[in-house]
Amino acid sequence: MPRTTITRTIDAPVDRVFETIADIKNFSRAVPHIVNVVFLSEVRTGVGTRFRETRLMHGKERSTELEVTEYVENERVRMVADTDGTVWDSVFVVSPVEGKTLLDFTMDARPHKLLPKLVVPLMKGLVRKAIEKDMDAVKAYCER
Repeated sequence: MPRTTITRTIDAPVDRVFETIADIKNFSRAVPHIVNVVFLSEVRTGVGTRFRETRLMHGKERSTELEVTEYVENERVRMVADTDGTVWDSVFVVSPVEGKTLLDFTMDARPHKLLPKLVVPLMKGLVRKAIEKDMDAVKAYCER
């Protein structure tokens, strides 16, 4: 699946937006279809944070284990998951723009098993819609 990139301009300061996306507790408050988060590491924020996120997707709960692999305060955070034969590599980048925050999200999906290599490209539209919902929820949460 080619890279997916989505951008939102948020009427909130960079630090508020960063705290929302980089702290999984805040992110789960912002995104209503995240129904549970369980930490799998002693670290709760920053590089090395590992957690299991459970989301409601199409009426069913779906869990994914993620790890924060890059964290630059008020700039960027990267989360990686290896799920069902695909590595999902997601990067959030925040930058100030005229008193607001530009939030860029980029996701690369790298299938490493046969079935995902066939199926993942077909999921691009669904994945994009789901990410857009997350980004819209973050925007609404930060602008409150």
